[in-house]
Amino acid sequence: MIRRLLANVAVTDVDRAERWYTGLFGGGPDARPMPGLLEWHLAEGFGVQVWLDPARAGHACVVLEVSDLDTAADDATRAGIDHDGPEPGGGARILQLADPDGNRVVLAGA
Repeated sequence: MIRRLLANVAVTDVDRAERWYTGLFGGGPDARPMPGLLEWHLAEGFGVQVWLDPARAGHACVVLEVSDLDTAADDATRAGIDHDGPEPGGGARILQLADPDGNRVVLAGA
């Protein structure tokens, strides 16, 4: 039985990515399982791994549902993360973000 899900995001610079994802998630990584790998545990059983793999960087897309999209947009702005604000999506409003390598992080919610 599957008990855990970790989305994977490849980056070219782990230190730069750590700053960006720390701003997005509101805190630093929960684990550093090995050099070049960071983990954020977002809730029981799921999270995001950010890892050094320059050849694959910039091609990930992670979609996360949030309870309050407007607050998430405000939090992203305060963290220095550029975005165009919430917009209509297919069944939910979305906030499209891109990390420094161009990986997409889409927040969805009401």
